[in-house]
This record gives sequence, C-alpha cells and structure tokens, in this order.
Amino acid sequence: MAAVQWRSRWRKYESELQRCRPEALPIEFGDYHPLKPILVTDTKTRRGVRKGSTSSSTSSTSSVPPDPLSSMLDGTDPLSMFAASASETSAVTGVCRNDLGKNKKEEEVVGADFEPWSAKRGEILARFTTTEKLSINLCMGSDKGKGTSPVSSAVSEKVRTRLEELDDLEEGSQRELLNLSQQDYANRIEELNQSLKEAWASDQKVKALKIVIQCAKLLSDTSVIQFYPSKFVLITDIMDTFGQLVYDRIWSMCSEPQPLSDAFTCDEVNDTAKETCLNWFFKIASIRELLPRLYVEASILKCNRFMNKTGIPTTLPRLTAMVRGIGDPLVAAYARAYLCRVGMEVAPQLKDTLNTNFFDLLRTFRQLSGESVQNQLVIQRVEMPEYLTLYSPAINWILQCIAYRAPEPLLTEMMERCKTMGNNALFLDSVMRAFRPEFVAARATDFIGMIKECDEAGFPKHLLFGSLGRSLASADPPEPERLTILNEAWKVITKVRSPRDYINCAEIWVEFTCRHFTKREVNTVLADMIKHMTPDRAFEDAYRQLQSVIGKVLTYFHDFSILFSMERFLPFLDMFQKDSVRVEVCRSIMEVFIRHQVEPTRDPVILNAMLHICKTMHDSVNALTLEDEKRSSSLLIIGFIRMVSFGRDFEQQLNFCVESRSTFCNLEPVLVQLIHTVNQLAMETRRVMRGNHSRKTAAFVRACAAYSFITIPSLSSIFTRLSLYLLSGQVALANQCLSQADAFLKAAVSILPDVPRTISVEGKLRSSESFLLDFINNFLSTLLVVPDHPEHGVLYLVRGLLNMIQDYTWEDNSDAKVRVYISSLPLLAAMSQETYFYSIPKMDSNETLYGGDPKFLSEINKLCETLIGQVLDHLKVLGREELTARRQGALAFSLFGVLVAHGDLRNNKLSQLTVNLWNLSHKHGYCDTRLSVRTLEHMKQQAQQPDMSHLSDTAQRLALQSRT
Repeated sequence: MAAVQWRSRWRKYESELQRCRPEALPIEFGDYHPLKPILVTDTKTRRGVRKGSTSSSTSSTSSVPPDPLSSMLDGTDPLSMFAASASETSAVTGVCRNDLGKNKKEEEVVGADFEPWSAKRGEILARFTTTEKLSINLCMGSDKGKGTSPVSSAVSEKVRTRLEELDDLEEGSQRELLNLSQQDYANRIEELNQSLKEAWASDQKVKALKIVIQCAKLLSDTSVIQFYPSKFVLITDIMDTFGQLVYDRIWSMCSEPQPLSDAFTCDEVNDTAKETCLNWFFKIASIRELLPRLYVEASILKCNRFMNKTGIPTTLPRLTAMVRGIGDPLVAAYARAYLCRVGMEVAPQLKDTLNTNFFDLLRTFRQLSGESVQNQLVIQRVEMPEYLTLYSPAINWILQCIAYRAPEPLLTEMMERCKTMGNNALFLDSVMRAFRPEFVAARATDFIGMIKECDEAGFPKHLLFGSLGRSLASADPPEPERLTILNEAWKVITKVRSPRDYINCAEIWVEFTCRHFTKREVNTVLADMIKHMTPDRAFEDAYRQLQSVIGKVLTYFHDFSILFSMERFLPFLDMFQKDSVRVEVCRSIMEVFIRHQVEPTRDPVILNAMLHICKTMHDSVNALTLEDEKRSSSLLIIGFIRMVSFGRDFEQQLNFCVESRSTFCNLEPVLVQLIHTVNQLAMETRRVMRGNHSRKTAAFVRACAAYSFITIPSLSSIFTRLSLYLLSGQVALANQCLSQADAFLKAAVSILPDVPRTISVEGKLRSSESFLLDFINNFLSTLLVVPDHPEHGVLYLVRGLLNMIQDYTWEDNSDAKVRVYISSLPLLAAMSQETYFYSIPKMDSNETLYGGDPKFLSEINKLCETLIGQVLDHLKVLGREELTARRQGALAFSLFGVLVAHGDLRNNKLSQLTVNLWNLSHKHGYCDTRLSVRTLEHMKQQAQQPDMSHLSDTAQRLALQSRT
C-alpha cells in the first residue's frame, strides 16, 4: 500500500440535506409496535379452528403478525382458555358467592382493619423493661417411678409410661435460674420455645406438654412487677406455638381420603382425630393448678372444632368464669386479655364473652386499694401511677376487641360505665386508646370533662390528654370546638414538670395543632417546647420525640416561606446538638423542600435558612463518611441549588454560586452542579441578549467562564474535568469569548496524558479507553468551529491533540490510537470545505478566516496524509500474525468507510487505496457480510448523483469475499 496524496471530497451540504429529507424517502408504517396493546382472542370464537385455518374469526381479531407460539397453541393461549372457563362458571357460582358473602358478613369475621396482637408485641416489650434480676423456676420431672412399679397387667406398657410421666409434671425435681437480666430471661424463654418444637418433632408429646405447663406457671410470678407485661408477651408466644402444633397434628390426621377445607365441620373429622383431640383435653384437665390449666386449654381452644359445633361457645364462658379464681388482679387481667385474644381468633362473633371479661375486670379493680396489692407495691417500691400503667396493654386489648365493629350504643354505654366508676383514669385512658378515633373525636369535649374530674394522683392527666391527642390526630373534632380543645389540653401539658413526660405528650398534640391551626399557634407550641426542653439540656434525652415534632410540622407545612417565618422554628432546630441527629433532621427538611417546592425561589428568608441547613449537612462530611452518605447529601444540596433562581438578576445568581462554592467545597457533585448552573446562566444571558452582547453582558459571561475555569481544577475525577472543560469551552464559544474558549480547550488537551489506563466504575476496575475515545470524538467535533489563534499557527489545537494522542501510553495490543487518527480524518475533510456543516452564530470560524486559502488546504492535506500513513503502517504490523487478522480487517473497513465518505475518489491513487482496503478487510472473512452489502448498495445509490458518478467505477471493483 503506497502513500497517496489526500484530497477531500467537495461537499454540498445543502443539496445533500435536501436529498435526505423525509419526503424524498417514503416511510411505511407497520401495524406492529412493542407498546401497542395485545389483543387476546376469545377462545369461544377460536375453539375448533385447525392449525393454518384462514377463517374469518382468526383474521379479524388483529393485524399483528403471528408469533412463533401461535402455531403450537392452535391459535389460543392458556390464559384465554382459563378466562373463558372462568366466565362460563361465573354464572353458576355467582349465587353461591353471594350467599357465602352474606354468611361471612353475618359472622363478622375479623378483617384487615383490626390491629392484630403481633403489632402490639414489640411496643410492649420495648415499653415495659426492668433492671432488676429475674428468675425462672422450672419443674422438669424426675426419674421417680421409672422402674418396675406394680401396675395392673391390663394396662399396657405405653399407657403406664404416660401415666408416670404425667405424675412427674408437678412432683419432679426443681430447676431454678437466678439473677437473670432482662435479655437473658428473654433468651431462656426462647430456648424453651425451641425445646418445645424439638420435643414435638421427636414425638415427645408429654415433654412438650410439660414445658408448656411450666412456662404457664411463670405467669403467676409477680416478683418483678414492672416486667410482667413483657413476660406475658414472651410466654404466650410459647402458648401460641403449642396450640398451633396440636392443631396441625390433628389436622394432619384428617387428610385421608382428602384434606379438610378451611370451613370444615366436625362431621367431616374421622374418629381417630376426634379421639386424639379429646385425649389432649383430658390431659390438660388433669393439670392441678388453675393458671396453667387455664392458659394451656385456651391455647388449644381452636381444636374444639374437631369434636363438636358447640365446643367453643360453651368453653369460652367456662374459661372466663375460671379467671375469677385468680387472686392477683394483674395476673387476672392478663389472663382475660389472653382469653379475648384467643376468642377473637376462633369466634369473633361471641361478643358476650368479651363483655363479660370486661365487666369482671371492672369489678376486680376494687382490689387495688386492698392490703395485698398495697403491700406488694411497698415491697417492690412501685408507685400507684406506675402500677396502673401495667394494666394498660391488657385493658387496651380487651376494649379493642369489644369496640371492633361495635354499634355506637354499646360504645356509649361503656363510656357511661367509666363515668359511673368515678375517677378511674386508667379505664378512661384505655377507652380513648381502644375506641374508634371518630367516636372519640366527636365527643372530645365530653372526654375532656371526664379527664378534669379524674384524680391526678392515681393516673397523671397528661397521659390522658396524650391518649386523647392520638385519637384527634386521626379524626377531626367539630370545628367550633377545636381551639377550646387545644387550649384545655395545653393548659395541662405546659404544667408538666418532668421534661420526659412533657415532650411525650406535647409531641402528640403537635400534629393536632399543625393540622387545624396556622403558623401562629404552631409557633407558640414550638416556643413552649423550647422553654421546657432547654433547661439542663433536657433535649439531649428527647431527640426521638423532637425529630417526630419536626416530621409532623413538615407534613402539614409545605410552604417554606411560612415555615421559616416562624420565629421559633430555627431555634427549635438548634436543640439538635448531636451531629448525627442534626444531620438527619436537616436531610428530612431538604427532602420535603425538594418534594414540594414547585417554583424556583429567591426569597431571602428561605435562601438563608436552607443555606444554613445545607451547610450543616456539608460540614458533617469527613474522611470517615461513607460514599453513600456523601452522595445522598450531595443530591439534596443539588436539589436546593436547582430551585434557586433570581430571574433576570444574573449577577445575583452568579454571586449565589460563588458563595455556594466556598460553602460546599468538600462535595464534588455539588461543585459540578454549580459549574453547570453557571454555564446555563451564561447561555441564558446569550438568549436574553439574542447573541448581541453589550459591554456589560460580555464582561458578565467572561466572569462566568472565569468561575468555571477556576472551579474545574479542584475536581478529582479527571473525566469530569475533561467533560466540563469541553462543555465550558463550548459555552464560551457560543458567547464569543474566544480567549476563554481557547484556554478551556488547551486545558483539556494538557490533562489528557494524566488519564489513567483503568478507572473504577461501580466498584469495578474497567479500561478507560472507551471513555477516552468518546471524549476525543466529542472534542474533535467541537474543533470544527474553533478559529485558529493568530499567534499559534494553522490547526494548532488539532495538532496539539494529535501530539498528545501520539505520546499517550495506550494499552498493549490496543488500536485506540489508530481509531483516533481515523476519527480525525472526517474533521479535517470538513475543514477543507468552503462552507462548514455547522457554525456558531456571530462568530467567525476558519472557513471565514482562511476563505479556502490554498496554503491552508495544503496543510490539511499533509496532515491527512500523515494520519493515513500511520494507519497503514499499523495495518501492516497487524498483518504479520494470524491472531490479529480480525483487528486488521475491522480497522481496514473503518478507514475504507472514511475514504468513501470524505475522500475525493477521482484521484486514482486514493481510489486504488480504497479498493485495497476493501480487499484487506475481506481477506480473512471476518467482515460483516450484511454491512458490506449495504455499503455497496449505498455507493451505487450515491453514484447515481451527477457529481458522484465516479463512485460507480470504484464500486464495480469491489467484490464480496468469504473466508475459505
């Protein structure tokens, strides 16, 4: 391949564009589109159609081309067949479904609107804790009686063994675990739960029952009374596990000949399962102590379904009556709560049992003033208000069960009962927690009157107002009463001396205040909270509640001009002294701002406050901060910057960016956004001036360029710097800032040698060549409109770029450098034209500066010849080895395409080089045949143009070859 003299093809861009306009090429639109709705054919019209049938029913459904699966499915699909069969049976089953729906409604099955026990479990465990040492006293059986005892020969060995094991249930050896912490206690209970499952799995049913009995006995121990609600939660988990194991066991015995349905009746249960079920109830009936017998039988209450239809309705009242034999009122209250819980699961329609449990509970409260309870409180040093709160979970649950879908007359009756009890604040608190919020909100004034009548010593009034506030946060009271309600509540709340009690109650009422009142009332509430929480730095122990207050304020106030005009909002934020909490609060404010701030703002109140918040987030970044945290903080700050606009006051906008650069200097993504903002500001100035800058605006856009030029070097990512140098240079060119554009482009070229060979992308090292090639191609497209500097010679930027490419250390066995040379040829060919393909308005490019000067064209041609020579030398090197044949063919075809598109093939040597490159690319058969065919067709089509007829000679010399 000998060296050739390059000459660029003379282009007529206007005529070429005219030929390529859509009207010159008719477009045919098909019926298929990937987003077009799929038409499913009804199987009723398709059934019986043979494969390949052309009946009207198949042809009229859709014009979409048939898919490969249609022939296999005989024109139908399984989903259509299923839909058809479902529609055929819907008419038959419709009446049945209606009847079933009526029955379910009549049975009042518990729905999703009923808060389950599992939702309360975690709250109870977190609320009722203790630092006292706990103990577990277990009776796990003995070896007594396991020898040869004289038993009647009529009793089998298996029955005798079972009887002996049952005797050991309460007469065996004692095992006591002392001095357990709360966590140790919970771990031991969990171990017992696992032991229960393991014993059951190994068919040791008596051992499993023994574990359950011993755990139930623990519920009679109130030695650490503050922990009793949590103990109840842990141990009833074991009860639930046992009940489910027994139920599943009996259910499995009914699987023959077919499994039972969910709505089975006892008539469908076989005799073996019934006998086994009855045997379990007999075993439980033999337990001597009341409490374990009650709990264990309640845990398997559901199993009554296997024996008879009246088992559950008769058993629940009996168990309810048994609770009356429990002496300790706290233990009895939780036993009733467990009965109500089990009852709601198996028979929610039996409301009478729930009511009986509640009224029995009311009667037991006379015991609280008795000597036994008082002595216990003295021994354990527990005050009466604290003791009364221990009843809350049990009473709340019982009342929740009663109030579920209960008619209003019943709720009103229970409310009146609380009134007649006289100063029983505990029940009043539970009523407000358990009853529907709408019921409580409609009678908020009545409840406030009842709260006023309660005795402060027995149950603090601020707790009652807290419960009332929870209901009012979910339902609205009558509008004329709202201000009175708030005033009455806050009179009590503001008198609470304990900061902890105060903030717990005030946090609840903040939502009511924000929901129904203006910033004036909210500001007053915030001021009162600051007043209570600032002394002795009480706020340090209430960060969770204070965060909740901020969250509720942000939920109802989305207008930040109103929010920041509250005098006490920012001082309230100052109470968050802990760095991590303060940053978290700032994040929440920023998220709400970005989500709800629709219009850009220039309000100085908002800007100053948001800058303060963003600076707090920025200043929290240090060397130990995780990248994810930096990224999230940066995104929030960027969102704020994008929402700042000073309108036509461009200088003020630039000043804001200058201030932000110094404020957020440690977050690189924010600096990148600021550079984009300033570039956008320069282009907006150009748009306003319609490209005709005055002396003032010209100085302003130069200031914008200086801002970017100063900021870019501070960025660590080299590809970010490269792209911003190029983008800022393009903006400078658009604004006729030639010296600034020249500085940007030279800076980009100067840092090219610093580009590493590998970069980290999503935590993985990847070659940087593809990114670098993309940048260089973009850079080359910009150089077409950049005029040469009068002091640096012809094409100095192009030459400088190519020199950097020449000196850059590329990867071994890489063709990247040669591909850059090939990409440079179209640029140089475009520079040879009399009129450039694109230009920047009101700015002269080289087409105007040189005006087709022969010396300029000669310099371009020499440079092109040098580049082609470099490419050809590389192709020769690749041709020396078989392994590089594919790379050689690909590069040869790339250069061939450039020569055909941009070279003047009337030059015989250039035409011959084109043919040689075609042959070389097809020499080893690696070239894409379809691409080659399309290329030849395009050349023949182009040859039909009057000024391109010479292409036909070249095209005739090109032949498709294949590898043999």
